[in-house]
Amino acid sequence: MKLLPNLLLAAIATGTFAMAGCAGDNVANSGSPTAKPDSTAKPNSTAKPAVTVNGVAVSDDYAEALVASYRAQGAPDDENLRESVRKDLIRRTVLEQAAVKAGVDKRPDIKVKQDVVRQTVLIQDYLQDWAKNNPPTEEELKEEYNSVKARLDSSKEYHARHILLKTEADAKAVIARLGKGAKFAELAKRSLDQGSKDRGGDLGWVDAASFVQPFSEAMVSLDKGKYTKMPVQTEFGYHVILLEDSRNMQVPSFEDVKAQLQQSMQNKKVQTHIEQLEQTAEVK
Repeated sequence: MKLLPNLLLAAIATGTFAMAGCAGDNVANSGSPTAKPDSTAKPNSTAKPAVTVNGVAVSDDYAEALVASYRAQGAPDDENLRESVRKDLIRRTVLEQAAVKAGVDKRPDIKVKQDVVRQTVLIQDYLQDWAKNNPPTEEELKEEYNSVKARLDSSKEYHARHILLKTEADAKAVIARLGKGAKFAELAKRSLDQGSKDRGGDLGWVDAASFVQPFSEAMVSLDKGKYTKMPVQTEFGYHVILLEDSRNMQVPSFEDVKAQLQQSMQNKKVQTHIEQLEQTAEVK
């Protein structure tokens, strides 16, 4: 799939609220492994029995939650994972028992921390459930795509090369050699830009907003096939820029960007929902 132009990425990445937390975070914050399990939970039938530590049984539900957190991080659900979870359960339980024995659970600040963790887990799960039940529709996605496309259809992108030098004198020397017929791609081998030097300084097709202002202003002012006659100074050094060509922005198809649009719009919908709850809340 063709990579999205930076302008399009910026245009659709408008969801400012990323739903926090993954399964692992929820497990880590879900409380004691020896707490009473949720009666609605359904342990995996292939799970090993939970361990008993110092006479205290660790719930199967908690064990399965840990397994799910590792799976969410890409771990295969096999015997090695199950053994790792078993060891983790033992470690967590003996540490919890040591903390209780030391009276840590009686400290007032611990109750506050537990309340914060509980609130965080509730918020995470609520927003995940809300997002699942309120996905952006196909019509909303197409409307957003058409809106972005209309803004970008009149935009341009540029195929440029550059040579980055440490000093102005070095850059002027390169410009002098270009004036005598030297090949830009050959001279680019001495560029400080490790990402483009081996490609003859080629930066590919990009929009002007991808670069710092002095670079982009110099680039867009060039005619096709021309290079800068004076070094262009930026925070990175001194540039000699060659404009290979320019064209109207090549906007990817709806199908190419649908997944990214969906994530962006889902975040926007969640953010709007949060703002609506805040606006209707009675705050004194």
